Amino acid sequence: MKITLIGTGSPIPDPNRAGPSTLVQAGGTNVVVDCGRGCTMRLMAAGVMPPMVDAVLLTHLHSDHISDLNDLVTSRWIMGPVDAPPALVIGPPGTARVVEGLRAMLALDEQYRLDHHADLRAGRGMAIEVREVSPDDEFSIGDVAVRVGRTDHRPVAPTVGYRFEHDGRSAVLAGDTVPCDGLDDLCRGANVYVQTVLRPDLVAIMQQFVPAQAGRLGDILDYHSSVEDAAKTAARCGVSTLVLTHCVPAVQPGQEADWIAQASPHFGGRIVVGPDLTSVDA
Repeated sequence: MKITLIGTGSPIPDPNRAGPSTLVQAGGTNVVVDCGRGCTMRLMAAGVMPPMVDAVLLTHLHSDHISDLNDLVTSRWIMGPVDAPPALVIGPPGTARVVEGLRAMLALDEQYRLDHHADLRAGRGMAIEVREVSPDDEFSIGDVAVRVGRTDHRPVAPTVGYRFEHDGRSAVLAGDTVPCDGLDDLCRGANVYVQTVLRPDLVAIMQQFVPAQAGRLGDILDYHSSVEDAAKTAARCGVSTLVLTHCVPAVQPGQEADWIAQASPHFGGRIVVGPDLTSVDA
């Protein structure tokens, strides 16, 4: 099982980092978890064309985690064979409403393409299958088993994380959350645990430079895991490798060791921090 950080960015646009998105590859199956800005282009850089994506799993419906979903489903349709299965989008309750709005936004584009391309008219249009899931649900994508867990990103609710298992290996992609029992249940004994994190000490510095938005910046601290939180979760759950992503503020080149140093006193396993397209094997 290979885990690739497709986008390591945050809601703040970054010329070097795509929005939050992670690729899970196992047994010939390609699953994208979250679909932030630039996800589709980064997938191409990872060698995965849109028609090769078997499913998109959403942890929650914040804009920075879904903003490139339109590009991915459209590109998958227009680049793939007319008899390809529908794009599969899986997420918490509310996902169907998001996709319904997405379809409305893309309706004119879809009709333009149908009017222009006879082979597309021979198909079924831009088909999207939506499945809404809840904690403790289990399903398979190809021969990859997936379990859904409850996370805590309140007031955003519901939010979920996913545990992937294949050939005796496991990876957990938690999304945005603070430590909670549901997260521990997902992570227990995992080979790889991918967690979105922030640095309260650096956020405090950011607040000094933008005092008009200091309160808004402070608000992000109470519903994300800090680096220390993620490390403690990894240690408590017996995880082998901790991967930090969606870092706020963004990790600058050469500062990776500083972020690892925040985690290492609390977790003795492998800690990975890197740019877009960083990958680890579970």
